Amino acid sequence: MRQSVRARRAAAGSAAAVAAGLALVVGAAGTGQAAPLHTDAGAQSPSAASCGAATAARTAPAAETAPAPGITGSAAQKISYSLAGEAPVGLWTSSSVTLRTPVSKGTVSLDVTTSGFSAASLEIQRYVPTTHRWVDLHSSVGGGLPDKGTFTFPVSVAASPGHPASVALRVKDLDRPGRLSVAASVKDGHGHTYRAPVRNAVVDQPTTTLTGWSRGTAMVRGGAAKEFTLKVKNTTRRAYPALNAGYFAYGQSNGHTLAPKDLKLQQYVPGHGWQRVSLLPGGCDPGMSAALVPTAKSPLAPGATAVYRMRLAVEGSAPVTNVEAGVSAGTGDTSFFYRMLPFVIRAR
Repeated sequence: MRQSVRARRAAAGSAAAVAAGLALVVGAAGTGQAAPLHTDAGAQSPSAASCGAATAARTAPAAETAPAPGITGSAAQKISYSLAGEAPVGLWTSSSVTLRTPVSKGTVSLDVTTSGFSAASLEIQRYVPTTHRWVDLHSSVGGGLPDKGTFTFPVSVAASPGHPASVALRVKDLDRPGRLSVAASVKDGHGHTYRAPVRNAVVDQPTTTLTGWSRGTAMVRGGAAKEFTLKVKNTTRRAYPALNAGYFAYGQSNGHTLAPKDLKLQQYVPGHGWQRVSLLPGGCDPGMSAALVPTAKSPLAPGATAVYRMRLAVEGSAPVTNVEAGVSAGTGDTSFFYRMLPFVIRAR
């Protein structure tokens, strides 16, 4: 079975809390409710059970607008497959299969090969007109080949060259940039297998940079704030809707866990100056997170840049400890960037 990108990025201990917090802050930091935390072994954290209902409610599928029908290929092709040439990380990319032969209790297979990211991070869905919903394709990924995967769905259709039938699909990579190749085929239920030409796509993402924070940063309780900047430039050819960014921190010393009251996070909002950003305690892990204020038009157009200027200060109530913190950026509930920004809190 495929694991979520958040689960695969998480690790045991405080690092797991930080990784989960960075992923959480992209999709739901404003709610103050964390998603279930998983370790590499797949076990949930002790407090994860209390988040199950909220997570299920947030991710429950909903009816969506039907995609425009797309017939591809030539009359001579029993099956043809289409895929847009660019598939940015975190965005659904249109795809489709067209059949021109009768299929009875058959199976369409999409054999994928990835470069730069694991096939396990792919989501491929088909649209079901009768329910007006997108549903996941059955997937088989692994076997020592993380760059290989097969996605399948059943099909029965009375198609012909003069009356082709099309199935709307969509593809999304949840992990890193790279390249994607898809070879589609269909078993028609009558002993024949037909194949379509391979289609390729470039998987890219916005260019994100972080300045102003260095390794070994130390901050003094009650001392001056430190300023740093996160920039997201959309270097893809697709607009990025629902762009968001967030901050996360975790620290503990002698049984004293770092709390929201111990840090003062501010963000510079054009036209409004410096504003305090609320840090909310994690609902399922001992950390805190904040959703940053949007600073660019939505959706973020190709070539446009979103700038998040922040400054952080440590209050006198904070424990003297090492803090694991970071920033993330993404679209919807998918993170395409995160950077660890650890620091040490000192008494003086």
